Amino acid sequence: MPSVFLGSRNPILFGCGTSKLTGEKLKEFGCKKVLVVYDKGVKAAGIVDKILGYIHDAGIETVCFDRVLPDPPDYICEEAGALGVAEKVDGVVAIGGGSSLDTGKAAKVLLTNPPPISRYFLKHEDIVPDESNMKPIIVIPTTAGTGSEATPGGVITDTKNNCKQNVPCATNLGIVDPELTLGLPPAVTVTTAIDALCHCVEAYTSKENNRISDVLAKEAIYLIGQNLRKVIQDGSDLKARENVQMAATLAGLSIMGPFCNIPHEIGLVLGMIFHLPHGIACGITLPEALEYLAPAIPERIKTVTQLLGGKVPDDACPEEIGRIAYNTVRSLYDDVGMPKLKDLVKSKEELVAAVPEIMDYSPFEFSARPVTAEDVKAILEKAYNA
Repeated sequence: MPSVFLGSRNPILFGCGTSKLTGEKLKEFGCKKVLVVYDKGVKAAGIVDKILGYIHDAGIETVCFDRVLPDPPDYICEEAGALGVAEKVDGVVAIGGGSSLDTGKAAKVLLTNPPPISRYFLKHEDIVPDESNMKPIIVIPTTAGTGSEATPGGVITDTKNNCKQNVPCATNLGIVDPELTLGLPPAVTVTTAIDALCHCVEAYTSKENNRISDVLAKEAIYLIGQNLRKVIQDGSDLKARENVQMAATLAGLSIMGPFCNIPHEIGLVLGMIFHLPHGIACGITLPEALEYLAPAIPERIKTVTQLLGGKVPDDACPEEIGRIAYNTVRSLYDDVGMPKLKDLVKSKEELVAAVPEIMDYSPFEFSARPVTAEDVKAILEKAYNA
């Protein structure tokens, strides 16, 4: 069977200080007036004003949309798109974490395609956004985690069905400037980096893995294992910040083909039910998922463990590899302050009650080992007791 690697449809400009080129790059796209999408937290951090200055210095007008919400609801995306249409913008700049970038992507779709955004959810395969006249979008991540600058779509909350949906929309340019993450609080640094860790680990352990995604995923896993603790210990360590940011971008690229599996498929539902940040919702079952997958793909779980700094004996059996992988990730979580599941939900019973919804939402088609409802229940119970 041939390997599938979708890669990135857009160039990515990576490096300290690259955000200063935002206005210049917009001019290259021919933009004269752009919609700038961000949330109030990014604005308060002073990042937005810097980038607005770079845009204005290039002689480009801006229209600002600052009402981005976490796990962007469909109606917020439609508000952003409607503002852009009313103001006759000819481009979009999205600044912030994954919610801002995905809101910006959805707004780009709606600038030249009729609302509502739900028309373009990927489950509606007969309705695909017309890309022929789409305006350009530049995305500028201020967190190191989502990898949205590398992925050809946005994740939007379907408020009618209370679930997350994908909207196809590639970016035209990703500008990844590690300096923008210097003021990121430790809690946000951790949860977004764990999202990136899930991306690359899930890509590497997917049954659809391939040689290209493996190279990207392994480098991303290694960079997070080597640098996340450093960033939490010293948030001003720019080299460590740069390495974690690179890991996030590589991780975003690595899932283009293998796609995500157990942690994300459980986490997307838990996030909606319990209103958890995306990185936490996915990351809380990563140790258990690795242990569960070890009997099916022991060598890959061994490699993940070693890349994260774990020591695995050469003669370790699959079950022992799984236990060491579990302990290695749990140790990382303890060191960086990853929240515990028992502190995020009211009870184990409430958590287990989510199993039917998880199974209804996800077929776990990319898991290297079949997953039943009983398996999900066991994973959740162990994560709760951790």
